[in-house]
Formats: sequence, C-alpha cells, structure tokens
Amino acid sequence: MSTHSYLQSLARRRILIGTVAALAAWGIRAEEAWPDGKTMTWVVPYPPGGSTDVLGRAIARQVDASLGTTVVVENRPGATGTIGAARVARSAPDGLTVLGTSIGPQAIAPHIMGSLPYDPVEDFAPVITVGTIPHILVVGAKQPYQSVKALVDEAKASPDHLAFASGGTGTVLHMQGELLQQQTGARFIHVPYKGDTPALQDTLGEQVQFMFAPAAAALPHIQSGTLRPLAVTSAQRLPALPNVPTMAELGFNDFVVEQWQAVFVPASTPSSTIQRLNGAIEKALQTPDLTALADKLGITLVGGTPQALDERRRADFSKWGKLIREAGIQR
Repeated sequence: MSTHSYLQSLARRRILIGTVAALAAWGIRAEEAWPDGKTMTWVVPYPPGGSTDVLGRAIARQVDASLGTTVVVENRPGATGTIGAARVARSAPDGLTVLGTSIGPQAIAPHIMGSLPYDPVEDFAPVITVGTIPHILVVGAKQPYQSVKALVDEAKASPDHLAFASGGTGTVLHMQGELLQQQTGARFIHVPYKGDTPALQDTLGEQVQFMFAPAAAALPHIQSGTLRPLAVTSAQRLPALPNVPTMAELGFNDFVVEQWQAVFVPASTPSSTIQRLNGAIEKALQTPDLTALADKLGITLVGGTPQALDERRRADFSKWGKLIREAGIQR
C-alpha cells in the first residue's frame, strides 16, 4: 500500500471512529433526557401546602435533574383527590404525566364516590411507594379514657354516644374509626371535618372524644400533654412513643394502617419508562434533603419496586372496599 493510500485509509478510520463516538454520545444524551426532551407534569390531587404536595415538589426538583428534563407540579384538588387522578388517567402513556398521590384517591374514595371516569386500579401503572405515615389513636387530655379497651367498653355500653373526628368522609382517618367499630361491635358517631387540622383542633378542644391522627401532627400535642395516646396503627411501636402499644399488641387483627404516598402513571406506559422513573425517584429518596424533609413531615420513606406498590394498592383497595360495603358508608 502506498503512503498516500495508507493516509487516506487512516483518515477514513478516524472519521468513522469520530462518527461512532458522536453517535454514542448522542445516544447517551438521548437516554438521559426524558422522552422527547419535553416537560413532565407531576399532578398532585390536593391543594398546595399539604404533605403530599410538599414532598412531591421536593422529589420533582431531584427528578428533573436526574432525567435531564423540567418537572412542573400541578395541583388538581377536589372530590377527595379523584379529580387529579382522572386528569392523569386520561393522559397519554408517555411518561410526561405522573400522579403523586396517596391511599385515599386510589384505594378508598372510589368505593364511596360512585361512578368515576376511570378505573382506580386498571387505569394506572404503579411506579414507586414514596413513603408511609403512621397514625396514633388519641384522646383529649381531659378525657377519662386511659386505654383503647376503656374507650370501646363505654361505646358498647352507650352506643352512638362517643364521637370520633376525621379529616373527611372516605379518608384513611375515617376508615380506621370504622374498622374499630367493625372489629369491636362498638358504635361511635363519626364527625367529618374539612381536613385533618380542624379535626385535630376539635379533639384537643374536647368537642369529640377521639381520633386517629397522623403521627407528625399529634406528637407535639402528646409531648405537651394536651393529647393522650392510646395506641399506634403501625406494625411496630414508634421510636418517639416507645411505651405506646400497637393495635396488634392490643389484640386487634389486621389493624396495621398507614397512609401511603406513591407515584403512578397512566396504564400502558412502557415498562422501560416506568423503570427509569422508579430509579430517579428511588435516588431522590436517598438524598439527605429528602430524608430530613420526610422526618419533618412524619413520613417513613419506602421506595421499592413497581410490583411492591401494585401489591400494596390492590390489597388496600380490596380491604377498604369490603369495609365500606359492609358498613354501608356513603358520601
């Protein structure tokens, strides 16, 4: 081979290598950028400022950096979270619209709302469990009840005399009161409020006798002595309340109730897209900023696979649906 031919061949190889490298780099960038480089919408089916919204915004800031895109949080409150869920169910399954929601709209409210424009199970593909919130059965400090047994015994002796508060009909706080009735035969009066905060305020003010309260909201009042904890609904005792028993320890079966928060996408979203989104959120949940925020909100971060979330939501959908039917609960 002549020197001229050799140099031409060498030049062609260099061009080919450069082209392959450029294509590889483009492929990496294309893989890193979220589908089509378009903005992702993170739908929160609640008003701004709540734990689902605050945590969702923090995760979104981490995810947009991981996926090389922009994530915009969109609040779509109303109808116990089902308006926001419907918005996502109708969206294209392309990874550009996700639902950051909780147990209520996905496993409880559909059994109470009646006809919905979507199937709460089949129209959503699970992505990841963000975290869980334990609850505490509390009474006002001036109430005479020192145990769950004492509370139940009086309610059985005087049906429809004692009242419990919740953040609204169909919330997980409401469901726990109904579950307590179902398992004991006691009869309480349910007093629904427009949110957990006013329900807690009236429990503090003795207008109602008890409620199942989110741990983060109840703990400051327990520590100040204005609320008395009788039991926790988590699987294990809470580190902050080591002397307060779980409902299971008190003999209640199937009473591990935690309000989970999770992410879903429209059904038929490609599994590869779901796995990338799962990985980005899992990474976000492990950052110090998210850990500190979750501690402040009283949320135990979970993570895990889409399959684990699917099992969780199907089990709760069945459990609460059965309870609602048997109790005849309606809006």
